[in-house]
Amino acid sequence: MQNIDYSVVIPIFNEEEIIPELWQQLSDVLQRLDGSSEVIFINDGSIDDSWEMLKEINKQYPQVKIISFSRNFGHQCALSAGIDHAHGQAVILMDGDLQDSPEAIISFSRMWKQGYDVVYAIRKNRQEKWLKRLAFKSFYYIQRKLSGIVIPIDAGIFSLMDRKVILALRQMPEHNKYLSGLRAYAGFEQIGVYVERGPRYRGKPRVSVTKLFKLAFDGIFSFSTIPLKIATILGLVSAILSFIIGLIGLYVKFVLGQEFLSWAYGLTTTFFMGGIQLLSLGIIGEYIARIYDEVRQRPCYIINEKIGFENKSWDES
Repeated sequence: MQNIDYSVVIPIFNEEEIIPELWQQLSDVLQRLDGSSEVIFINDGSIDDSWEMLKEINKQYPQVKIISFSRNFGHQCALSAGIDHAHGQAVILMDGDLQDSPEAIISFSRMWKQGYDVVYAIRKNRQEKWLKRLAFKSFYYIQRKLSGIVIPIDAGIFSLMDRKVILALRQMPEHNKYLSGLRAYAGFEQIGVYVERGPRYRGKPRVSVTKLFKLAFDGIFSFSTIPLKIATILGLVSAILSFIIGLIGLYVKFVLGQEFLSWAYGLTTTFFMGGIQLLSLGIIGEYIARIYDEVRQRPCYIINEKIGFENKSWDES
């Protein structure tokens, strides 16, 4: 097999409006890199003309390879498929919406040649609405406080990883993946490069709020058991407070001969305690659901068709 210096992995989901410009910018950058390259597009169950457009690009440029899923499996699974099939000595992960400019790959390559194993983009001047920016900031802050690893703030998926890091990620087969966290967990020599975060090139964002919440939960529950400890502490504190209030109530009722609080306070207390119980059950449920996903051992993705690959799987290369 031909030695490949760079592999670029890009998930695609209904991006027919962006693919031509994406390929134009990316191909210009790859021509300026010192070394051979391949581009792996993962068609994540697109229902528009993305699949046909990718096949047309493949016909003209043999270094372009395509993996098509049997359905939509999600962003993290699409990236995992690219990681599993990449043959480059350096693997670049990026989204297909052009919010992160391919031009940054030049800087990534420069730092990689200086000896860094992971070069990740630190996004500055995000173009999203202020509420979304606040949500991202809050997530990174909470995640850093709860997890036992240091995940750089505003460091998304856009990054370059050396092959030894890729081989380490392939040994982490969990179903609910959060690749930015796994990348930090892997260790090695890492450095951040500031990259201007632009608006989406065209169309509306493909990632819904629900999927963003799921990714946030994966980022927290996959790297920390502190939420379980919080649930335990809440239960202990609630039990102690309830016991104290009960003693006070008995004293006021039978010693002072007075009514203690009214039905409204009792009802409020009941709702409060019920809320804490449901919150605790929800936290436990998040962990149980992830255990259930791992025990089933279903694949993260199912491939319908591959174009441009030799008849070898990645572990044979």
